[in-house]
Amino acid sequence: MELLLLGGTRFLSRAIAGTARDRGIRVTCLARGTAPVVAGVALVVADRDDEDGLRPVRDRHWDAVVDVSRQPGQVRRAVRDLTTEHWVFVSSGNVYARFDQLEQDETSETVDPLVGEVMADMSEYGPAKVACELAVRSGPAPATLVRSGLIGGPGDWSGRSGYYPWRFAHPSGPDVLVPPDLDFPCALIDVDDLASWIVHAAQRRVEGTFNATGPTTTLGDLLAVARRVAGSAVPARPVPAATLQRADVSSWMGPRSLPLWIDDADWRYFATMNTTAARAHGLTTRPLEQTLARALRYEQTRDQPRQAGLTDDDEALLRTLKPFSR
Repeated sequence: MELLLLGGTRFLSRAIAGTARDRGIRVTCLARGTAPVVAGVALVVADRDDEDGLRPVRDRHWDAVVDVSRQPGQVRRAVRDLTTEHWVFVSSGNVYARFDQLEQDETSETVDPLVGEVMADMSEYGPAKVACELAVRSGPAPATLVRSGLIGGPGDWSGRSGYYPWRFAHPSGPDVLVPPDLDFPCALIDVDDLASWIVHAAQRRVEGTFNATGPTTTLGDLLAVARRVAGSAVPARPVPAATLQRADVSSWMGPRSLPLWIDDADWRYFATMNTTAARAHGLTTRPLEQTLARALRYEQTRDQPRQAGLTDDDEALLRTLKPFSR
């Protein structure tokens, strides 16, 4: 099997390349070449922002193409220029219009597609992915559209899946500061489980649109798992939402944040999705404990700053604020 991977050097796309290689698939990655590909796969250096950026690979017939782009212009050019038996496009749960219901399925309403070729910033991420989905659907080849949830495990550059295991392993005080709502619904999928299913979909030519994430749990249960994989006896200590707001601590992700939680009822079920359809077509996910343990090992050795969580100084400041301080 000849697979063209548009990407292949970062996080999920790198995991896809390695998984496909290990299954005996001949993998070609097309990327800018700013990072290395995994051993045993071919790299074609090209810039997809160029109108003719796919020229080095457009004259070949591919058994499958896997694309992870977020830019509609890139995807439209790929659909226009490439010849394949099957597409797999990695989309996102961000395409959905509402997040006020638990585990919505693939028939749920989506946002309007982005008008234009390039999204201006991350506020347009959902609309951009919808536009990408429409481009793939409009092409001549059958397709798998994968609406991924939060991806965790080794290589998680954001630190969302690794922050709490790391913080329990490296406490800055007598407890670990966590969000106030321990019943907040959480779900994430291990990067290698998602990569495995994407390659499976390419091999089996699975057609359709599929949510892909892990089972729903609560933030409190996730924190208990994080504490266990860290081998920590330090307790978690919820911080009132008003105190977090006063300290300018954000939710979900980003510097000076408490990840995996959103203080907005309209976004309460953002992380959860119904994955019945994907599981019926072969998606399997490992226990959360394994993913968080893998994320912790990555956090212990990462060479770039984490993009989520609190620093020791952030935690020290929070401990001084009323009504949180004792």
